[in-house]
Amino acid sequence: MDETTLRAQLPEKIAARVSSLKVTGERVTAVLGGTGLTGRERAELENAAKQALESVAGVSEANIAITAEKVMRRFIAVGSGKGGVGKSTLTANLAVALKRMGYAVGVVDADIYGPSQPTLLASEGAKPEAIDQTLQPVTGVMGIPMLSMGHLIAPGKALAWRGPMVAGALTQLVEADWGAADIILLDLPPGTGDVQLTMVQKHKPDGAVIVSTPQDLALIDAARAGQLFETAGIPVIGLVENMAGYQCPHCGEFSDPFGQGGVESIAARLELPFLGRIPLTMDIRTASDAGTPPAAEDGPSGAAFAAIAAKLADWLGAPTSKPSASQAAQN
Repeated sequence: MDETTLRAQLPEKIAARVSSLKVTGERVTAVLGGTGLTGRERAELENAAKQALESVAGVSEANIAITAEKVMRRFIAVGSGKGGVGKSTLTANLAVALKRMGYAVGVVDADIYGPSQPTLLASEGAKPEAIDQTLQPVTGVMGIPMLSMGHLIAPGKALAWRGPMVAGALTQLVEADWGAADIILLDLPPGTGDVQLTMVQKHKPDGAVIVSTPQDLALIDAARAGQLFETAGIPVIGLVENMAGYQCPHCGEFSDPFGQGGVESIAARLELPFLGRIPLTMDIRTASDAGTPPAAEDGPSGAAFAAIAAKLADWLGAPTSKPSASQAAQN
C-alpha cells in the first residue's frame, strides 16, 4: 500500500492536514499539521486520524504526530482608573465587533475580584478544562474563546486573595491555549494595583485602550491609568468616552448627566487618539445583562461600538489568522 492510496481513504478533513505518510509493512506513521487548533482540537484530530488509519485494511498500527506553527499573538489591555465606567462592556463589544470584521479574537477577564465577562459574553456556568496543565478557553458569544475567574469559582463567591495568588491566577488565564486567536483583549480591573502591575511587568500588552466617563473625577483616575501604561512603555491606542449623552425615552430630549466631551478634551491635552463615544442607553444595559452584546447587531448602539472597533482595527492592521475549527463552526 502506497501513500497516495492510503491518503485517498482518509476523510477529507484529516487528509487536508496530512503533511507526510510513511508505510512500513503494516505500520503507518502520519504527520499532521495542527496550526490554529486548540489543545482539545489537536487531541480530537489525533484520535480521529489514528482510528481512520487503523480501520484501513492492511494497517495494524498507526502512529500520529501533530505539528503546529507558533501563533504570534497581540494582547490589548482595556483599562480604566475607576470602576463602573463600562470597561467590561466595552471589552466584550470590541471583541464581538472585531470578530465580525474577521479577526481571530479572544477575551481574558482579568478583573479577578469582579468578573463580569461570563455574563456579558453568555458563558455563565461553563467550566474550562486543563490539558497538560494548560487551561482550554470556554466559548462565548459568536464562538469567541474566553477565560474568567467567573468560570473557575462558584457564582457569587467573594475572593480574598493577596497579590501572589492573584498574579498566579492571572498567569493561568493569559497563558491558556488560545488556539488560532491572535488578538487577545484583556479586561483589566480598575485602578493601578497588583493585577495591573503583574500585567505590565510579566505579560506586557502590545497596546492599551482607556475608557472613562466624561466627569472630572473619572478623568483624573483615567489619567493615572494612562500614566501606568506610559511608564511601562505600553502604547496607549486611544481613549473612549462612555455614558456620553442620554436621550429621554419619553420626550426625546438629550441630556448629559455625566458631562460632555471630557474624555475627548483630555485625549487632546495628552496628545492621544480619541476613539469615540458610547451613549448611555437602556438597550446597552439590557442587552449586556442578557449576554447579547449590541455589537453583534447593526443597530445604533452596535454601530457606536463598531466605529471604535474600526479605529482599533486600523491600529492592529488586517486580520492575519483564520478562526479555529470550533470557532468557525459557530460563526
